[in-house]
Amino acid sequence: MIRICTSLQSKYDVMLVGRVLPGSKSLVPQSFKQHRIKCWYTSGPAFYIEYNIRLFLFFIRYKPETINTIDLDTAVGAILYSWFTRFNWVFDSHEHFTEVPEVTNRKVVKKIWSIVERIVFKKADTVYTVSASLAEIFQKKYIKNVGVIRNVPFLRYNNVVEPQSDFSETGFLIYQGALNEGRCVDLYIKAMHQIDAQLYIVGEGDLSKKLRDLVKAEKLSHKVTFAGKIHPEDLRHVTKNALMGLNVLENMGLSYYYSLSNKCFDYVQAQVPSISSNFPEYATLNAAHEVMIFSEPTVEGIVQSVSELQSNKELYIRLRKNCKAAAAEWNWENEEIKLLAQYEK
Repeated sequence: MIRICTSLQSKYDVMLVGRVLPGSKSLVPQSFKQHRIKCWYTSGPAFYIEYNIRLFLFFIRYKPETINTIDLDTAVGAILYSWFTRFNWVFDSHEHFTEVPEVTNRKVVKKIWSIVERIVFKKADTVYTVSASLAEIFQKKYIKNVGVIRNVPFLRYNNVVEPQSDFSETGFLIYQGALNEGRCVDLYIKAMHQIDAQLYIVGEGDLSKKLRDLVKAEKLSHKVTFAGKIHPEDLRHVTKNALMGLNVLENMGLSYYYSLSNKCFDYVQAQVPSISSNFPEYATLNAAHEVMIFSEPTVEGIVQSVSELQSNKELYIRLRKNCKAAAAEWNWENEEIKLLAQYEK
């Protein structure tokens, strides 16, 4: 969102609206305005209802010309606002919301969000998503043109995150992202019994407490570090020192299967080879620039993949060099052109 808003600020007056939680870090000043909404509820149906009502009231107060709603959980406020006035509506789908693990196996919840999705695709003036696979799914389902804007870092960061060496037999593994179901973080932890390295976990999520308890139960506190939330600027300097990045997913629905995570590109920009799932979008990327190896979502598969990168110096150096070449292509400077074109419409 910082990248998107920074790009849009070059041509428009932009405000990024989110919510504040008890553990939220202070906002970092940006070139655009920022506003946080405080809610009484922090999860469950009550939260989604309250948050979208507060968004609706925010729209009533500020009367924006254009509203960009990110995923379906922010769209209801815009739907309510559309009943009262006309505005330019951009819908940015960062995932296939009705197919995420927390939704897809709950019939009533999925039905409600599916209705919201149909309304959004009918009313939104412009729609884009993070991968070609998801764009194709939405286009077939709603007969609507869907653009692709990938979550990739700025190329200008590349000269800051130059790795310390071409190859190292020691170092830490890094997982950065949400600690949610299907992200295989529990498997990474269990795999550390057989891996000669440290595991650095950056981020929080629904499984934060459960995963910390797992580390204690497995007696792995000496090998696993929870870093919590880190500002993106600071995180880049952590990632560049990693031995390899972790991005293995369980196939728990179309959203995961057709995902294209920003951590994948963050690893590339930091010139850190990664271990990923052999899902369509990652396979396509790796066919263009070999920057990762693939693993099954099992402890054995993860251990084997880590061992391969640790022991095969030739492979590791090749992947690292390919990361630098890929970074010149997979960067925000290229995606920004497509983003601004969406808004020019």
